[in-house]
Amino acid sequence: MPTTVNVQDAKTRLSELLKSVEAGESVIIARAGKPIAELRPLQRVDLVYGGYDVEVDERFFAPLPEAELAAWEGAASESGA
Repeated sequence: MPTTVNVQDAKTRLSELLKSVEAGESVIIARAGKPIAELRPLQRVDLVYGGYDVEVDERFFAPLPEAELAAWEGAASESGA
């Protein structure tokens, strides 16, 4: 269950409250007993780009031969080849 503190108490104890949040707790901040905000831990997301651990041959980054480049650009089909 989250801890509830009033605004003035939250100002005074901010460092302490942040330590509680880092430990996984939630803190509700209230004004005149009415909840107005919640401090809660961020959900960390570890993004993995690519997903596969592979080595790419240097030739992958080399420019395409003219004939293949023309085929990709549609020039071969336009010229009737």
